[in-house]
Amino acid sequence: MATALMVVADGSEEIETLAAVDVLRRGGVEVTLAGLTSGPLTLSRQVRILADQDLDQALGRDYDAVLIPGGAGHRALMEDERVLGLLQRQAGRQGLVASICAGPKVLAKAGLLKGRRATSYPGALESLDDPGITLVAGQAVVVDGRIITSRGPGTTLAWALQVLELLTDAATRAKVEAGLQA
Repeated sequence: MATALMVVADGSEEIETLAAVDVLRRGGVEVTLAGLTSGPLTLSRQVRILADQDLDQALGRDYDAVLIPGGAGHRALMEDERVLGLLQRQAGRQGLVASICAGPKVLAKAGLLKGRRATSYPGALESLDDPGITLVAGQAVVVDGRIITSRGPGTTLAWALQVLELLTDAATRAKVEAGLQA
């Protein structure tokens, strides 16, 4: 069974976090929702959730994919050395890394977008002024090797389905997508 780790912080975007976890679990992926801190988290629209584990607990194993949502929580994720190290290790072992909305800024800070094509919420990656990133502004989901980026809440299902397909197969994606009526 494929495994995935979704790392969230206070202020992370609800749709990007919860819909992606839902899609992956529907596809049979074992998803761990890890909070940057322990205890309840308050997401961007004041939805309170309790993660499966805190990040320190989740770091005790490897995952097939690591996902980073957007929302204001990306700032805390960007400044956390554990998160940056996790992303660098994941990329170094050829694991899948996926991020959406403002989350690709976290990938950029970890050095994962150098020489890659990526997309993000309008203005998020542009604000970095990083000539090493090829910005693909008009595409909902961009796959460059083992890195998947997406634009924002409205592209979450397409992003999650793409992650699911790369973790499993096209048939699993099609089955889940049919059930969602996407």
